[in-house]
This record gives sequence, structure tokens and C-alpha cells, in this order.
Amino acid sequence: MLDKARIELQDVSHVFSTPTSGSVYAIDRINLGVPEGRFASIIGPSGCGKTTLFNIIAGLEQPTQGEVTVDGQNVTGMIGIVGYMLQKDLLFPWRTVLDNICLGMELRGMPMREARERAMPYLTRYGLGGFEHRYPAALSGGMKQRAALLRTLLYDSDIVLLDEPFGALDAQTKSQMQDWLLQLWADFRKTVLFVTHDLDEALFLSDEIYVLSARPGRIKAKIEVPLPRPRTRDVFASPVFIDLKRHCLDLLFDASSPQTH
Repeated sequence: MLDKARIELQDVSHVFSTPTSGSVYAIDRINLGVPEGRFASIIGPSGCGKTTLFNIIAGLEQPTQGEVTVDGQNVTGMIGIVGYMLQKDLLFPWRTVLDNICLGMELRGMPMREARERAMPYLTRYGLGGFEHRYPAALSGGMKQRAALLRTLLYDSDIVLLDEPFGALDAQTKSQMQDWLLQLWADFRKTVLFVTHDLDEALFLSDEIYVLSARPGRIKAKIEVPLPRPRTRDVFASPVFIDLKRHCLDLLFDASSPQTH
């Protein structure tokens, strides 16, 4: 048992059964814990089970074995415990930006008028002021992701899963969104689990990084990121950052080797 873990996974495994391949192990005996208010990233080779892992945490899939706990309570298979944002923004095109951001609060039973009143100051503070009555088709990719992130954070869950939210953005917009996310996280102090293929992004954002092996995904290493906060882009040139990146690259290269169960 991990001390002071806000969210914890204990011996979580998942096996898919297919007509052609039989039993396929997606993830195998995953143990990890993220204390309250921390930012943790998960990296690993393509197909290592990162999305399966997130679906299990979100309650969308039942693990073959193991359990997910929040503050020591078993929440395995329970939907609505965490906020979950995918790479696609999934904004409803027929709803305004404001009403898209209010969706999570609405689903939790908050009257729409109250939800709008609560959301409006956040739109102004986080760069969407003046766009509240626009529709998603009028927004840039970065602004759509801002709206989707605010919707996820205002869902009122203390734990947020972000599955490659900036993966489809161009380099400049991606850098801006990373800075913006750090500001949001500093203000909201959510517990964040973040999936990315971008090692620089993981190091820049995170308190710790979990490295998964090739399928079946197993925790190969946990890397602490001792870079001071608040962070600026100057850290990319620091010796600590460079050494951490080299270490992570070595782990990822080794993690890409096929695993056997």
C-alpha cells in the first residue's frame, strides 16, 4: 500500500479475448499511486496499454484483476469518479462555448443558469472571454482544447485524466497550451494523470513519470522530476532536464523490447 495516495492502482491487469489471437494481455500487474494535488505522466511505446489503463481508472472498463482506489475506497468500475479528457475535444457543435464548458456541471445536476454563472469568470481568466457565445466551429484548435480542459476541470472531480490532449496541435500552440495547463493546475490543484508520447512535455509538466513497457504494459520505472516550480522554458536547457531526458530515453528504448507474460 502506498502512503498518502489520492488515487492508487493495485495489481491491475487486463486481458482481451479475441477470436483470432485468443487472450491478449494489454496491461499486467500495474501498481501506481498519485498523491493528492500531484501531476503524474505516463509514457511508453505505442500499444502498451495506456488508454486501456485510463479506461479502467475512469470506470469504462473492468480490469481482469486488481482494483482502483481513491482515498482508500475501492472505486473499480465506478463511472463519474474522475474527469476524463481525450485527445479529441469532443465539443458539441450545436452548443455554445459557454454551454459546452457547463456540460459536466449540468450532468451533475447543477441548474444551467447557476453553471453559466460559475463558468463565466473562468472563461475570462483563461483566455476564452468574448467567445462564450461562439460555437466550436469558430474556434482554433488550441481554443477548442482550452474549452475542453475547462469543461473537464469544472466537472468537480479532484482527479483528472488527460489522454494526449495536445497531441494534434502544432508545436507553437502545443507549447502555449502546456504553459496554460500549468497555470490551470496551479490554480485548481487537481490530481492529474497525463498520457503523452512527448518526453519533453512529460518532463516539463510532471512531478513524476511512470514508464510503461511494451505490451503487456508493466511499470518499468518511476522517475521523480525534481525541477523547481513554477517552471519556465528555461528548464529545457538545464543539466537536470537533459540528464532526466537521457535516462528516460534509455528506459523507453529498452521498454520497446517485446515482453512475455
